Amino acid sequence: MQTTTPTRELDTVPGQFWTWRDNKIYYVKTGCKHPNRPPLLLVHGFGASTDHWRKNLVGLQEDFEVWAIDLLGFGRSAKPTLPYSGQLWRDQLHDFISEVIGEPVVLAGNSLGGYVSLCVAAQKPQSAKGLVLLNSAGPFSDSQPRQPSVMNRLVRWFALQDWVAFLIFQNTRRRSVIRKTLERVYVDKTAVTDRLVEEIYRPSCDRGAAKVFASVFKTPRGATVDELLQQLERPLLMLWGEGDPWIDARERGAKFRQYYPSLTEYYLNAGHCPHDEIPDRVNELMASWVVQQVR
Repeated sequence: MQTTTPTRELDTVPGQFWTWRDNKIYYVKTGCKHPNRPPLLLVHGFGASTDHWRKNLVGLQEDFEVWAIDLLGFGRSAKPTLPYSGQLWRDQLHDFISEVIGEPVVLAGNSLGGYVSLCVAAQKPQSAKGLVLLNSAGPFSDSQPRQPSVMNRLVRWFALQDWVAFLIFQNTRRRSVIRKTLERVYVDKTAVTDRLVEEIYRPSCDRGAAKVFASVFKTPRGATVDELLQQLERPLLMLWGEGDPWIDARERGAKFRQYYPSLTEYYLNAGHCPHDEIPDRVNELMASWVVQQVR
């Protein structure tokens, strides 16, 4: 079985829209249905979109039916004024799988998308055949401060003010800041292209994007990763970019193994977004694992 297709900078997969709770949701689909292989559903991280998976869509389409979706509030999806949360996005993915894809999938999520995908696989198991997490986000129970100090509460209160969040958003959405942030979290700086910067910048210009940014930081804590792992009954593949400056991949990987010892894991020479930085290797690992482990 051929597991990878050489990626090209100009490859694109056209998308379409699905209406969910009166909001337009953007998604893309490629490849063909296979009788003995479940579809793949790719879920982006914070501030990203289906564009961030284009190399994987192209690289996996010969062997799988592959879908990618923009979470509500991101990418080309609608950006309504709502309280955003893992539970909201979990329900969005569950309904999309039920109503559009029509059968359980292997979810693959990066960063925030990893946490949301874990929520689906653990709490809506009828939608998931398996789970792939790439530098997945989300808190563990023992990482939550029990009694924050007065200073921490004051800083949090200040950061949650709408005008402060708006100023932070206006700064972080600048192309130069996006590029510097990506160059910090990618090991291979040449993977940070003008196209990638533009793909992240463009959705930040949409009406409502600033309020989505502010709302995410006001989200109440949902289920912790360890709580979700204790509910999980699906095969789990962990792909870690070891050069991620935002997380200690080895330490975090050990915590996942503590609560889900049967997982499969690989540590890769990449940063926070290994699927975009080293797509051929990620595609190969995902494809072979799905064929061997997911039934």
